[in-house]
Amino acid sequence: MLRTPGALLACLVASLTALPANPSRAAGDWNVPALMQSLAERGPDRARFVEKKYIAILDQPVQSSGELRYVPPDRLEKRTIAPKPELLVLERGTLTLERGKQTHTLRLSDHPQIAAIVESLRGMLAGDRTALEKVYRLDLHGNRERWTLVMLPSDAKLAELVLRIDVAGSGTRVRSIEIRQADGDRSVMTIEQ
Repeated sequence: MLRTPGALLACLVASLTALPANPSRAAGDWNVPALMQSLAERGPDRARFVEKKYIAILDQPVQSSGELRYVPPDRLEKRTIAPKPELLVLERGTLTLERGKQTHTLRLSDHPQIAAIVESLRGMLAGDRTALEKVYRLDLHGNRERWTLVMLPSDAKLAELVLRIDVAGSGTRVRSIEIRQADGDRSVMTIEQ
């Protein structure tokens, strides 16, 4: 078994970053469809990340860093360099984790709630509004230069794992992803090109 749903959620969220939006909160023509279109047009991407996981039973956050890579339409890689090497790959509905000499594989079709979380991340990177609207309500704030997309689960089972996902960005760049879990834990990933 790969991990518990809560721990796996934090791992998936770190693998990077709609529903009826409230266009009145976004400036001018900047709304969810405009954001999704701009994300869909950007193509493959590579970035560095620093992630901090705030876990209730720990006094200090757990920090990791490494590189993210997205290859449209559905390959997402998170290569952690510090504190320990780890590779997490999502492709064609399969999540693979390599740690040391061990490899764990998880078919997302066997875990619908985890699949919904993964699909939200892939959907965000791909600008796939239809996929996002299946499981989240979205609310976009800000303008093209500085925006935040708040993703709230519309599925009761998913809401048992995730309270909300806040994705902040500028133009077509995702700058940070914050996931608040229902158990009180949260993770914050900062992304640099």
